[in-house]
Amino acid sequence: MLLSVGYSSCHWCHVMAHESFEDQATADYLNEHFVSVKVDREERPDVDAVYMEAVQAATGQGGWPMTVFLTPDAEPFYFGTYFPPAPRHGMPSFRQVLEGVRSAWTDRRDEVAEVAGKITRDLSQREIDYGSTEAPGEEELSGALLGLTREYDPQRGGFGGAPKFPPSMALEFLLRHHARTGAEGALEMARDTCERMARGGIYDQLAGGFARYSVDREWTVPHFEKMLYDNALLCRVYAHLWRSTGSDLARRVAVETADFLVRELRTTEGGFASALDADSDDGTGKHVEGAYYVWTPAQLTEVLGEEEGGLAAQYFGVTEDGTFEEGQSVLQLPQDEGVFDADRIASIKSRLLDARSRRPPPAATTRWSPPGTASPSPRSPRPAPTSTAPTWSRPPSPPPISSYACTWTSTPSSPAPARTAKSVRTPGCWRTTPMSRRASSRWRRSRGGGLAGVRRVPARPRPHRVRR
Repeated sequence: MLLSVGYSSCHWCHVMAHESFEDQATADYLNEHFVSVKVDREERPDVDAVYMEAVQAATGQGGWPMTVFLTPDAEPFYFGTYFPPAPRHGMPSFRQVLEGVRSAWTDRRDEVAEVAGKITRDLSQREIDYGSTEAPGEEELSGALLGLTREYDPQRGGFGGAPKFPPSMALEFLLRHHARTGAEGALEMARDTCERMARGGIYDQLAGGFARYSVDREWTVPHFEKMLYDNALLCRVYAHLWRSTGSDLARRVAVETADFLVRELRTTEGGFASALDADSDDGTGKHVEGAYYVWTPAQLTEVLGEEEGGLAAQYFGVTEDGTFEEGQSVLQLPQDEGVFDADRIASIKSRLLDARSRRPPPAATTRWSPPGTASPSPRSPRPAPTSTAPTWSRPPSPPPISSYACTWTSTPSSPAPARTAKSVRTPGCWRTTPMSRRASSRWRRSRGGGLAGVRRVPARPRPHRVRR
C-alpha cells in the first residue's frame, strides 16, 4: 500500500500531485503495483498522527506530503515526504522509490515483514510516561530552560537551524518563566526571537500575520502558507511580550496579527479558515509560490514613483538581485534600517497593500461551518484583503504583570504546476521533530538499517540559498 497524507494549503503536496500523481506513466505504475490511499490530515488527524510518529522516528524529521509504504496489515516499512519526478539534490525520484519498494516487496517479502514488525513493535513501546499528575517542578522547569538555552541562536533568534519555525510555545514558556522568576536571560531569548521574526520575511510587513516557517536561519525567505493556529498562538505571544515589556513592536505585531486573522481568515459562516495557500496566480495563469507577496524594485517604482519606490526598497530590503527567486524579494525590515519618517512609511505601506490587494489572492482552506449551513468548499476563494482594519476593542496600555496567567482534495481546484529545478527549495511542508538526528540514526540502526535496494531519503534536503 502507498499512503500519501497532505492538506489543501500545502505547497509541496500540490507540487508532488502535479509532478507525479497526475503523470500518466506514474499513475499506471501505481495502479498496477500498489493500492494507493490519499488522506487529508485536516479531516483525519488521527491517521496522520500515527504515521507521522513513524516517519519522525525513522528519518529524524517529518512533514507533508507524507509518503509511507505499508503492508496489507497497515504496518509501515518505508517512509519519506516529498519525492521529485527525477533525482535531485541527493534525493531519489519517486519512480525509483516505487520500483525499489516493489522489488523489495516481490523478492524479499519476509525481510519487509520483519522490518515492518520491528517498527510497529518499537512504536507501540514508545508511549510517553507522564508519571505523576503533578505540575512540573523546579527541576523539570530548569531542565527545559537549559535545553532551550543550548539550542538558542544568539545571532538570529529562534532555536536550531534551518528550516526554522516560530517557536510559539517555547516563547510562552520563556515569558512565563521570566514573569515567575524575573530571569532576564529567559526574557532576552523571547524578546530577541520575537523581534527577529517580526523584522524578517516570515512576517507579512504589509498586512500582518506569520508564514508557516522560514527556509533559512535568518527568517528571510518563508514558506508562504499562513496557518490559523500558528497566528493565533503568535498573536498571544506578542501580546504577552507587550504586557511584559511595553514594547511598541510587540504591540504592533499583536494588533496586526489579530487584524489579519479577522480580516483574511474569517469566513461568511462565522468561523475561520484554517490556512491560506502558499501559491497564487502570478498574473499569467500559473500558480506560483509566494507570487502574492514578493516584490521587485521596478514594481515598487511602478506603484510609488521613483523617489518613494527607492525609499521603500531601502526600508524593506528589496534589491536588484532579490532575496527570493528570479530577482524578487520578500519584504523585511533590515536590522540597520536607520531613521525613517513614520507617516511617510505608513503611507507607503498603505499604497503597497492596496496595490497588492489587486493581485489574485491565495485560496483559503475552510474546515469548519456552523450547524444548519451548507458545508463550504475545502479550498474556497476569498475576497482580496484591503488596507481597512476591522474594528475591535484594543486596550490602551498593558495590564499589570501580576495579571499574567498562564482531504487534501483528490482533485484540487487549481493544482500547482511543476516547478523547475531552480525553483525547488527545501522540499516538504516541514514540522518540528522531537528526535535528534543522532538519536534517529541509532533508531534506524537498531531496526536493521532499512531495506537493500531502497535508497534512504537524506535527513535534511539542501535548503534554498538566500541571495544577498
